[in-house]
Amino acid sequence: MKVVLLENVKRIGSIGEVIDVKRGYARNFLIANKKALHASKENILQVEKIKSELSKKDNEKKKDAIKISEKINGKEYDIKKLSTENNELYGSVKPTEISKLIQNENNIDIKPSMIQPVEEIKSLGRFKVKISLHSEVDAEIVIKVTSADSIQ
Repeated sequence: MKVVLLENVKRIGSIGEVIDVKRGYARNFLIANKKALHASKENILQVEKIKSELSKKDNEKKKDAIKISEKINGKEYDIKKLSTENNELYGSVKPTEISKLIQNENNIDIKPSMIQPVEEIKSLGRFKVKISLHSEVDAEIVIKVTSADSIQ
């Protein structure tokens, strides 16, 4: 399915570009999140007209992402979880949990979909977590998982 992009999308393309993607990805992600439009002649002409405006919006989003990145990049966050004797967790640390932790400590709203743990967090220790704030801006934080004595 051919779509025209309304913003820069990592590993896909840049503003105004007409790309061919799978129908489900186009319908369920790109179009649903207003990142693209169907590639009809009218839509392509419309995007060409407002391309500079879209670029300005994208640059503003990038500036905001850089500010957030400067605040959280390299920071360490502590999470207490119940664990077994051999340091394995009951369950794992999910992106939603990490998102809430950052919200509580720094008052920065980060969607769980932006959070990409390098490996699944299922034991005690320190884990690097990559946060994709913008198609060109990433931040990396450290999650330190320690044992909780009682159920929270």
